[in-house]
Amino acid sequence: MEEAKKKVHDFWNEASCGEALFLKDNTAEAYAEHANIRYVLEPCIPEFAQFPTHKGKKVLEIGLGVGADHQCWAEAGVDLYGVDLTERAVQHTTHRLKTFGLKSNLQTGDAENLPFEDNTFDLIYSWGVLHCSPDTTKAINEVHRVLKPGGQARIMIYHKYSFVGYMLWLRYGLLKLKPFTSLEEIYDKYLESPGTKAYSIEGGKKLFEKYSNVEIETILCHGDLLTSEAGQRHRGPLLVLARAIWPRWIIKTFFKGHGLFMMINAKK
Repeated sequence: MEEAKKKVHDFWNEASCGEALFLKDNTAEAYAEHANIRYVLEPCIPEFAQFPTHKGKKVLEIGLGVGADHQCWAEAGVDLYGVDLTERAVQHTTHRLKTFGLKSNLQTGDAENLPFEDNTFDLIYSWGVLHCSPDTTKAINEVHRVLKPGGQARIMIYHKYSFVGYMLWLRYGLLKLKPFTSLEEIYDKYLESPGTKAYSIEGGKKLFEKYSNVEIETILCHGDLLTSEAGQRHRGPLLVLARAIWPRWIIKTFFKGHGLFMMINAKK
């Protein structure tokens, strides 16, 4: 495994996304509580994924975390496949589905080299994953390759001009007397796994330039509004203070376009 990819693998194999903060154990009750927290914090997910409307379709999820969305796909009655770079996420999701009597075709795999034939899937879904890949353009092109003609990609990647990015720049740029630190460097070094990227809307359009139709929406998330615990890398009294004084109503009223989540619906 190449060095950059190994760093991403090792980061997420230490703890899958959401595991450290929101998953108590591997019981059915804990999984249900995890899902409830996830969809309270990110209510845009069910609306974006539209799980029930794809019943009977062949669906691939890239990036599994601890399997909450994958469980929703399985419950929706799709012909389900899942790929994750890490063994940990595949193990979590396998156990989660078994706990609820659900099935999927799961395997470890690389988003830049998907282990599927051309024109295989009706829908490919990925929430907050492909911006972690060292070569995100290649991963998006792989999604295009394995989609059937007319198939859909529903993918969330990070938006560059977000309050999450601005907060990280204040902490790791301005307060460290490095005001010329770029947002690209901030996301790369300080948000999540090493090499994480974020894109402007124009950058998102360029990533999906092979697709016939592309719809892009950015939204404020709990990270932008400081309404939840921070990610597994971030703690400290400065964050506690910021959460107490954060001007959420101003952000929601005047800066709606500065959210971290860029949701992309693209058709092959």
